Amino acid sequence: MLTKEQKVQEVEELKKKFSEAKSAILADYKGLNVAEVTELRRRLREQGVEFKVVKNTLAKIATKDMPFNIDEYLEGPTAIAFSYKDPVAAAKILTEFAKDHKNLELKAAVVEGKAGGKDIVEKLAKMPPREELLAKAVGAIQSPLFGIVWVLQAPLRDLVYTLQAIQEKKAS
Repeated sequence: MLTKEQKVQEVEELKKKFSEAKSAILADYKGLNVAEVTELRRRLREQGVEFKVVKNTLAKIATKDMPFNIDEYLEGPTAIAFSYKDPVAAAKILTEFAKDHKNLELKAAVVEGKAGGKDIVEKLAKMPPREELLAKAVGAIQSPLFGIVWVLQAPLRDLVYTLQAIQEKKAS
């Protein structure tokens, strides 16, 4: 049993985690054994995701003043995976783990201050990782630049080809 001071400390810690996390995935872990939870924690930790079992009442208090509401998802045993770097990492790992372990039930997600149900978790899991999205964005920005350079070089290229043709004609 937690003391009042411990509960206050836990609420403050949860507030901080929700504020700093890019995403938070809520899951019901009931039915997983210790080895399975340990394996899940290891996989999440490898991607910089923190997995924390929470008391529903303390989570409700912690999120009371947040711009989202997750009260409807805080039923039964609840664990939250906080992802601080890549918003899709936790969703990908938990979704993959849930395929092999039917006892893990994904409840909801909080992403960038907005909450949604299980469908949001599934959509997040299907998104490419942050690095891939950044690479695509850079590629999209670079593509028009290469086109402009190619177009601007065309008159110079044509001049060089013309001069080469004239030189070859004079040489023969």
